[in-house]
Amino acid sequence: MLAATVVGGLTACSDDGKSPTAAKSSATHAATAAPTGAARNEPAGPTATDVRDPVVAGELARGLNTPWGLAPLPDKDALVSSRDTGAIVRIGPGTPTPTTVGTVPGAVHRGEGGLLGLALSPNYANDHFLYAYLTTAEDNRIVRMTYLPDQPLGQPQVLLSGIPAGSNHNGGRIAFGPDGMLYAGTGEAGEKPNAQDPGSLGGKILRVTPEGKPAPGNPFPNSPVWSLGHRNVQGLAWDSTGRLWASEFGQDTWDELNLIRSGANYGWPVVEGSGNDPRYVNPVAQWATDDASPSGIAILGDVVYLASLKGERLWQAPIDGSTVAPPKAFLQGKYGRLRTVVAVAPGEMWLVTNETDGRGSPREGDDRVLRVVLS
Repeated sequence: MLAATVVGGLTACSDDGKSPTAAKSSATHAATAAPTGAARNEPAGPTATDVRDPVVAGELARGLNTPWGLAPLPDKDALVSSRDTGAIVRIGPGTPTPTTVGTVPGAVHRGEGGLLGLALSPNYANDHFLYAYLTTAEDNRIVRMTYLPDQPLGQPQVLLSGIPAGSNHNGGRIAFGPDGMLYAGTGEAGEKPNAQDPGSLGGKILRVTPEGKPAPGNPFPNSPVWSLGHRNVQGLAWDSTGRLWASEFGQDTWDELNLIRSGANYGWPVVEGSGNDPRYVNPVAQWATDDASPSGIAILGDVVYLASLKGERLWQAPIDGSTVAPPKAFLQGKYGRLRTVVAVAPGEMWLVTNETDGRGSPREGDDRVLRVVLS
């Protein structure tokens, strides 16, 4: 196991780990040059051909406390994590009133940390495993537990520990890829050197087996590290050809959408946004930090959708080979901070608001889960 780096207090931040001097520009920029570094000789990917406007078609749940992760269930309901309380809540068409199914022991809320991402096992019908990424008093870690309706939530089994934790930059998104492996986006916990240190689990995208071991084919021997040089990875999703995309919080200038390759280095803290340095991979698209703070992402029809916190909007970025078409904003300011978006069916995604996390302005009914369809 790689050693943990634990960070206690950090300097004050204005929003999602950004410094108070965050850029005020409203410009949105899609990188025009192909990503550098490990991406140079990659074949072109798909091109989105069915780009439709996302429209809110209803509300699936309301009155949620600091919702963060969302895991769709086979029966069309979903489980939602509460960052601050450590509770897991069932919501959806079959559960009109949000119902707590259990609380994950050991989850500790501090700053941006707590009970974060959720993911259902690809073999859930047989093993009934629910995976979670959480902050403890010592670190961030990935656990799994059994979940069956009408039964108590199982005790968590620790799969991977020692991920650096702090008041900010804890990462937290987990998702199973098309290869059956579990991917996790981590943050550098406010200690910038973690991102470039191959011996640290902070500032990385990790790839492990369902049992939490380094996955076969990883680029570094006996390591769960899949890519490095990240500041705070928040969203993970795959396109129709199986390529991984990730959203990342910037600091003062640029938030990022990245196309992820095995073993690639994305530059933090040497560069933020596009650095055009051949040692690092440029983001595919970048946004001024006031316009995004992109958290969860979903891909529908090879179109990337990014839920934005500070930007309070849903960004749409159609994939075009190894880049994206100019992104377009939807729902701007209508529902406040947007934390998580998950594809649940062709042409449908669920969108989680995040006004109760201490940085929003909660209105009656917040927080909520919205049903979004493509018009």
